[in-house]
Amino acid sequence: MTDPRPTDRIDKWLWQARFFKTRSLATKQVASGAVRVNATRVTKAASPVGPGDVLTFAQGRQIRVIRIVALATRRGPAPEAQALYDDLTPAPDPAAAEQPRTGPRPTKKDRRSLDAMRDDGESGF
Repeated sequence: MTDPRPTDRIDKWLWQARFFKTRSLATKQVASGAVRVNATRVTKAASPVGPGDVLTFAQGRQIRVIRIVALATRRGPAPEAQALYDDLTPAPDPAAAEQPRTGPRPTKKDRRSLDAMRDDGESGF
């Protein structure tokens, strides 16, 4: 008889692999439906993941794609956490990067007019 595949909770694994600072942040990310396991959206923090699964989720402004290599027994140091996964995230496209602003810095008058447009004329005093 074959042994069942070893699995762990997705929120716990994301925290142990140091993708999120706290386990509750990982739980919120999963509960919001922002994490996919093997291209299937997951909304339960107790969803099982194991070696070979591919996770897709947003981390900051970047979309991360990782393949789980191993399960952790604790939340160890960063080199230990990096050994738990293979990063499949594509390299950012330099052409899509934000173009540097050309021209001189805005004057004080320009900044005031920009602030007025943002605030719709209301001051914060």
